[in-house]
Order: sequence, then C-alpha cells, then structure tokens
Amino acid sequence: MTINTGAPVVVGVDGSDAALDAVRVAAREAEHRHRPLRIVHAFSWPLTVADLGPAPFAAETAGLRDEAEKFVAQAVAEAGKVTPDVPVTGAVVDGAATPVLLDEARDAALVVLGHRGLGGFAGLLIGSVTVQVSARAQCPVLVVRGEPRADGPVVVGVDGSELSIEAVDFAFEEAARRGTSLVAVHAWLDPVVLFPGAVVPPATDLAAYADDERRVLAESVAGHAERYPEVSVRHELVHGSPAQALIEQSRDAQLVVVGAHGRGALGGLLLGSVSHAVLHHTQSPVAIVRHARTGEGS
Repeated sequence: MTINTGAPVVVGVDGSDAALDAVRVAAREAEHRHRPLRIVHAFSWPLTVADLGPAPFAAETAGLRDEAEKFVAQAVAEAGKVTPDVPVTGAVVDGAATPVLLDEARDAALVVLGHRGLGGFAGLLIGSVTVQVSARAQCPVLVVRGEPRADGPVVVGVDGSELSIEAVDFAFEEAARRGTSLVAVHAWLDPVVLFPGAVVPPATDLAAYADDERRVLAESVAGHAERYPEVSVRHELVHGSPAQALIEQSRDAQLVVVGAHGRGALGGLLLGSVSHAVLHHTQSPVAIVRHARTGEGS
C-alpha cells in the first residue's frame, strides 16, 4: 500500500534500548496511519563555565556529534527492518529535548517516546520532559513501555470534559484501526467536605450521584459509538481512584488513552499524582491527547 505524504509520525531517540523500542512502535504507527516516519535526536552542546575557545574541545564535541549521528542512523536502520515500505528520515536537531520535541510536534501526526532514556531524554517519566511535552504538544503523544502486546482492548479514561471527548475520539479511532474493542473507564469518588459547615449528601443521594456519573460515561461515548459501529464498547463505572482504575484495566490492554487535562475524577491528569501513577505503573503504552484550542499558546 502506498504511504501518504503529510504530517509524519515523530519519534525521539538517544541510543538507549527504550528509544529503539519506541522506534519499532513508531514505525508500525506510521505504517498504520499511512504516514512517513521522522526520527529525531535532540543534541545539546557541552557547556563550560569559561570561554576557553573552540580548539581544546573541538575533537570532543565532534565526537559527541558523531555519536548522535550514529544514534539516528541506528534508529533509521531499525525502522527499516520493521516496516521497509515506510519512508524514513532522520535528523540531529540542536537544542534541549523539550523544546525540540514541542517544535517537532507542531507538524506531526503523533510523537512517540520511550519510557526511559539517556542524554536528552533522561528520566523521561520522572522528570519534566514527558510532563511538558505531553501537556503542551500540539498532537497526541504516545509513551512506549517495552514491546506492546498485539491483543487486548484500547482503554480510555472518561470524565465528561471537552478534552475527554477528544481522547474518546482518538481511542475509538485507534480501536477501529487495530480491529479491537474499547473499554471506557469513568471513576468517581464520594463527595467530600470542602469547607467547614458543608453537608455531605446522605446515602440515598449517593445512589443518585452514581446514576449521574453513569450518565456522564454513557453520553461521552454514545456519539462516538455511532460513528464506529464496528467497535465493541464496554463501560466501566468505578467507585474509587481513577489512577488505580486505569492501571487495573491496562493489564489486559494494548493501549491506554487519556486527556492531557480534564475535570472531575480525571482532572489535571498530567500534573499531579494520578499522572505519575498511570505513567509509572500502567502495563501498556499510554497515549496522551491534548486539544489544540484556537488561539491557545503551545
């Protein structure tokens, strides 16, 4: 099948095994989307406390640049083994990882990153790179953990927000592309006392509260299910932690999809403890979807 030109799938590499895992996944994603693949290494020149001139460090910096070029060449070769019909380009781009990836994301269909790395992508899931790229990238970001499974459903976190709808749409498209089912997860917690004198609803009202949460889940999925009738959908309404609910569902999933921001049980997913729990403990790749609102800065 002919691969279309246009927005590429972009993958960040650094010479680590995790980056090569991401390359293999990115190559397959590019093939499925009929997109070219672009492999990028973010290269930062060494910093010194004093300007001693270029001569003493010329050989060292040249060697580092050569090493960066080898990382990219190795990744290009690996992608060619996985999907030989996908057009692949590689580039060493000067700059720190986060701004380089955010710039690449402006013209990308998808950005793929490994869960661990070295150099520019060090500490990907525990530092600022993943949080910043996932929360600010103008395209979906796929974080890869090892070799993903080929079976199992796509799981999506639902909270009824506008961005949650974007995540649900992405998840349905992925489920249809992969020929698998979808599990829509909505987690809710009991109302809590937010200030002195506030009244917690009685138990009879909690049942009605649960009905409202069930309605949020059903309405969030309904329109998408009509557009993708071939995708079998299962609703999971969970009374408890949203992070734990998604982690539990990820054990049998080939992909977990979440929005970059939201409200309710999944609100602030990439900014607080829920995001760290999901990214550290899910057993599957995680796709993070951010809605690029008109007029919003990157």
